[in-house]
This record gives sequence, C-alpha cells and structure tokens, in this order.
Amino acid sequence: MEKPCLITSTYVNTFLKKRERELHKGDCGTVLIVAGSFGMAGAAVLCARGALRSGAGLVRISVPDFLFPIMQTSIVEATCVTRNLTHEMISGADAIVIGPGLGKEDDYGALIQNIVEGCRKTVVLDADALNLIAKDRTVLHNRKANLILTPHPGEAGRLLGMNAKEINENRENAARELAESFNGIAVLKGSGTLVATPEGKTYINTTGNPGMATGGCGDVLSGVIAALAGQGCSPEEAATAGAYLHGKSGDMSAAKLGEYGLTASDIASMMALALKKTLEEQNLEK
Repeated sequence: MEKPCLITSTYVNTFLKKRERELHKGDCGTVLIVAGSFGMAGAAVLCARGALRSGAGLVRISVPDFLFPIMQTSIVEATCVTRNLTHEMISGADAIVIGPGLGKEDDYGALIQNIVEGCRKTVVLDADALNLIAKDRTVLHNRKANLILTPHPGEAGRLLGMNAKEINENRENAARELAESFNGIAVLKGSGTLVATPEGKTYINTTGNPGMATGGCGDVLSGVIAALAGQGCSPEEAATAGAYLHGKSGDMSAAKLGEYGLTASDIASMMALALKKTLEEQNLEK
C-alpha cells in the first residue's frame, strides 16, 4: 500500500492557477448551497462565506423561506432560492453543497436524491446529508454527480458502521474505505485531514492547527471545496486544495489571533489571503 502523498503548497500550485485578465462572474463558477434550518442558519452563512472567499463567481443559497431575511443580511453577495429546487437550478450549478445545518427530517432523502441525480458535476455531501445517507444509501443509487464526502470521525463512523474511536485508530484505512464504498472522494476531517480517492490514492494535509476545532469550521471547508470544483478543479483537486487552503487560512488566523479564540468566521475571512499567499508562492518555487 502506497504511503499518503503530502498536500503542500508545491502540490496545490501544480493545478491552482492565477486568473486570466478577461473574466466575468459566469466564468468563475456557480455554487448552489443547500443548507440551514431553524436554529442553524449560521451553517449556511459560513458555507457561503467560504465559497465566496475562495473565488466562486455566483453563490446561491437554498434555505427555508423564513431564513431569507437572515441570509440576505448576513451574506449580501449571495442570492436566496427556495428549498423547492427545480431541475434547472440543480443542473445549472457548477458545484453543489448539501448538508450544513440542514436538519434531520426524513423527507430530505428525496431532496438529496434529486440533487445527485440532476447534477452531472460535483456535489459535496456534508453534515446532516451524511447522517441521512448513513441511514439510507439508496438515495445515491442513480446518482450522476461526482461525489465528495466531508465527514468528521463521528460521521465517518456512522457511514461505515463503526464508532469515532475505531475511525481514529486507523484513519487512513477509514478514508480509503469511504472513498471505495461510495465511489467518490472522501475528506476525513481532523488533525492531518486525509483525502482518499476510489482508486486507493490517499493524501494527508500539512496545514491546520488545534484552534480549528470549533463549530462551523467544517461548514467553511465544504464551501471552499465547492468553490474550487465550480471553478474547474477536478473533485480530487478541489478536495486536496480545499483542505490545504482551509488549514492555511486557519494557520494564518491563529498567527494573528491565537488558537484559543479562533472562530469559523475568522477562517472564512482569511481565506482570500490564504489563496493569495499560496498563489504568490508559485513564483518562489520557480
């Protein structure tokens, strides 16, 4: 079994490119975020901020109607759409995130099924979407989308019929099993986030710090990964670069604020600078 490849600035810069001068927002990807529920509006906001700070040209947030005022004042650059998604909304997105703060209602199975069948690009499954799939995998049976799963150890355990302790005892094998079992990219979050492909390739991230063990951090990550996928990165590239940039943003935030008081909002806000610094390192590496 091959050792995991390290996700470093040098690796990420093999496919992360500086922007051309002639661009408009449609060239930078449309990200659809299906997230939020009563008491969990923040998850949708953080995911959207992560996507926008990672270069998404357009971000649309699908939330229950009663959350529209919160979304439109908290994240003014995004637009809100109904939870009753049409085929055009789904197929027109360059990348989709579903799950952050979604809630645990059983009827979301049909929503997940419609998305993975209607989208032929990349779908990032996170949080409550993963918990629902752990109960009912049949919603993925006719999927057309490329999947990226972003579980923490507890969610990974539920997906594999294990507990978090068992996952952490052999994280590399767990990541590989997730990727193979769901025929998608697995991003197993935690210290040294692991990325695995269905073909058995694994990567270990080299950025991040203990201050990132805070609520909402994973919501930002799912938005970052979707933004990169929407801009043309393959699922494997989006997952690895997303993990790296997310951790780098956390490291830069911790250098400024310290680890104890770090918040997910800090990480989302610093993401643009993390991208800028990473791209600048291309010149140093030549």
